[in-house]
Amino acid sequence: MPRDPRASRLEDDPFDRVRLIQENSQQQVRAPDLSQVLQSLWGMAHSQPVHHHKGKIWHFSKEEKRHLLLATGAFTLALGFMTARGMMGMLAVGLIPWVVTVLIMMPIMLVAVGPAFLFHEIGHKLVAKHYGCWAEFRADPQGLKFGVMIAFVLGFLFMAPGAVMVAGRVNRKQNGHIAAAGPLVNLGLFLIGIPLGAILLSIVGISSAAIISEQGLSIPAMVLFAVRYWLIANLVLGLFNMLPFGPLDGLKVKEWSEGAFYTLISIFIIIGLLWYLDKIDIMSWVFTLSHLISDNLLL
Repeated sequence: MPRDPRASRLEDDPFDRVRLIQENSQQQVRAPDLSQVLQSLWGMAHSQPVHHHKGKIWHFSKEEKRHLLLATGAFTLALGFMTARGMMGMLAVGLIPWVVTVLIMMPIMLVAVGPAFLFHEIGHKLVAKHYGCWAEFRADPQGLKFGVMIAFVLGFLFMAPGAVMVAGRVNRKQNGHIAAAGPLVNLGLFLIGIPLGAILLSIVGISSAAIISEQGLSIPAMVLFAVRYWLIANLVLGLFNMLPFGPLDGLKVKEWSEGAFYTLISIFIIIGLLWYLDKIDIMSWVFTLSHLISDNLLL
């Protein structure tokens, strides 16, 4: 029986060594390996061998950690450029104030937006491994460079930092579960962000946005900024990934269950649309809950 070519993703073909010996004995001339030439400026190859591991479901290889670190770093840098309004912001305020703004906003955006991206990918990974698949995150060097450049030049974020690579046998339902895991994590982080934000606001003593609107870059202002972006980032990232196009999660979820697809994407659309149209004010909920927490602490 011929070997399934997909098996080479997980293990080496023992017959490759036999063919290699035969080819060398016949002194055949091979084309040069240009894979190293095609490596990106980040120093990563586009294709890498898959290595099995026997770790627990919460296992991250050294290679995966390196990719996650690189993607998170580039993502954070792009967010810093975005909040500083890119080159237009630099021309408006000058180089030194612009650089200071970028350096200050990067850690804030890492805390506020980083979990939306990081835990989204980890959600895919854990569900895939639950179904017995090999699953590791791999950064997209070209997507990272493009996203950082767009944020620097134009001041807005459009980035494809990478994705969880999955190898294994799954049916359509399991594949839909793996795809839905990421947006569901974002929905969970959005909901968690309301009480978590309220606790943080009560700790720093913020009772309303108007109180700190004129304080500049103070700690209360940075906390409020982080809470707001936590909620927005998870809502936007979850909605975007639920679009039923190309490699996005929505298409895989829809192929598994149209009911699950329309339910999940409708949740993101309804919340986002009502918030955008000022029909609901999520931040007012956070402030109200913050007041209740502060009152109880005072008692």
